[in-house]
Amino acid sequence: MALTLAQINSASAAHALEWLDGVYEHSPWITELALAERPFKSLAHLKLALVKVVRNAGLDRQLALVRAHPELAGKAMVAGALTAESTNEQSTSGLTHCTPQEFATIQQLNADYNAKFGWPFILAVRGPRGLGLARAEIITAFERRLEGHPDFELAECLRNIHRIAEIRLNDKFGVTPALGNRVWDWSESLAQHTDPGYAELGQLTVTYLTDAHRACAQRLSHWMRECGFDEVSIDAVGNVVGIYHADDRNAKRLLTGSHYDTVRNGGKYDGRLGILVPMACVRELHAQGRRLPYGVEVIGFAEEEGQRYKATFLGSGAIIGQFNHAWLDQKDADGITMRSAMQHAGLCIADIDRLARAPSKYLGFVETHIEQGPVLNELDMPLGVVTSINGGVRYVGEMVGMASHAGTTPMERRRDAATAVAELTLYVEKRAGSEPDVVGTVGMLNVPNGSINVVPGRCQFSLDLRATTNAKRDALAKDVLAELDRIVQRRGLRCKLEEAMRASAAPSASEWQARWERAVESVGLPVFRMPSGAGHDAMKLHEVMPQAMLFVRGGNSGISHNPLEIITNDDAELCVQAFQHLLEQLASELNKPNQP
Repeated sequence: MALTLAQINSASAAHALEWLDGVYEHSPWITELALAERPFKSLAHLKLALVKVVRNAGLDRQLALVRAHPELAGKAMVAGALTAESTNEQSTSGLTHCTPQEFATIQQLNADYNAKFGWPFILAVRGPRGLGLARAEIITAFERRLEGHPDFELAECLRNIHRIAEIRLNDKFGVTPALGNRVWDWSESLAQHTDPGYAELGQLTVTYLTDAHRACAQRLSHWMRECGFDEVSIDAVGNVVGIYHADDRNAKRLLTGSHYDTVRNGGKYDGRLGILVPMACVRELHAQGRRLPYGVEVIGFAEEEGQRYKATFLGSGAIIGQFNHAWLDQKDADGITMRSAMQHAGLCIADIDRLARAPSKYLGFVETHIEQGPVLNELDMPLGVVTSINGGVRYVGEMVGMASHAGTTPMERRRDAATAVAELTLYVEKRAGSEPDVVGTVGMLNVPNGSINVVPGRCQFSLDLRATTNAKRDALAKDVLAELDRIVQRRGLRCKLEEAMRASAAPSASEWQARWERAVESVGLPVFRMPSGAGHDAMKLHEVMPQAMLFVRGGNSGISHNPLEIITNDDAELCVQAFQHLLEQLASELNKPNQP
């Protein structure tokens, strides 16, 4: 019979400990210490309490916890000596049915991993959906992590142990994250569509108005209709728009959504999560026959990444009346203009200027998004409330010196363009690291026609400078450009520098950020506030209406723009629940009678 939180909260410590036995492998001390935090507000609260115990346990106990776990397909499995929980997990992933070659490979990986790190390899083999990883996926993860740093690997093992415990708790409480499963499955289905050249490699790439992009739009449209949206359309730039009306069709709407295009060889959740989560919420409202005192408009923005054409935020830009018609003459790598691509897709270019929304008809804009970074993952926090989207400025430059013979040019007489850029790179790292919420990156370094025996006469480079406020961004840029000038003067060089992009910071509207904070608290989690270092469609909507964002933890150390990008069904469930709570908050506020 499934456990309940009421039972755990009211039971004696001995009984509660007995009921939760086996959640952490041979380590009842974790549960025993976590029970001191009773009463638990939710299952998520209980899970986090267990995580906190391990986090505060110290290195010796953490290592003992890792070493309490059996090797994958190891001696304990062969001897039938695994715990019931471990037996279930390893058999779910088919490790009990390895081919001789797979078994030999895993045995060798076990030996190599133990020799390098001194503890067994830990992987939550039931996976992010809970259904079990394929043996090939397990071996690939094993091989990848064998190359890791010991500190990172220990942390990754502990994170996987917490995922194992989470799934075991779900089993004990009879909990199925049905909403999270739906979002996760939608993401998997949408990822079946990918551009030619990448599909053959098993890579996800969906760029503006390709066949894969248009197939995604059709799939989203179909799902929106199934969810019960009253109106579903694909607009003049390819945005997928779903409207769920209020009882009064003239009532204001809440606007939400994100983008469905991807970077090349990207992940399945960047952008798309922000479309699918509100779709799941509308589906539940429709199933209950409920209307809110406001409408909900979900937009799958057609383009945000600027991959096929240099037209970043094309979809959300059109919604705020900022479509640049000069983009229409841009050509992709195959010489196809955007105008031709739009005409081929059957879009009506003449209607683009009619897409601009009247801000007065909207309550605001909210967006859910995978974090795309390691912070939530390292803190073991499923959700984070965004305080501001960083403003940024980008430059592309070329340092010009004098190419000369590497053997005959004395060090003090060189005009080395590459070392000058290297010096600038180190300054950017030091200056950006000197204050919180400021980042700087030299992401491109290239010596044209470089040779091993030639002092570089030219070096092409980029600068990407970001901060939570425009003032911090501009101060960073001022200092970096001043240092660049000093380097150029001291080394006797020239530098050509061009500003390539400038974006203003987008601080979250305080009232909307507060709603997200209450939504996070409603699922039993503490509020963690953080800035967004990446740009999002919310930045564009910020220009015309209040906005705020909610982040969802990413797995694999939070990596994004990468095939390893992943979320769990449990985190997706919490995100949908938080979104539902935000919707209910807003409904409650609007239903209150006007105060005198």
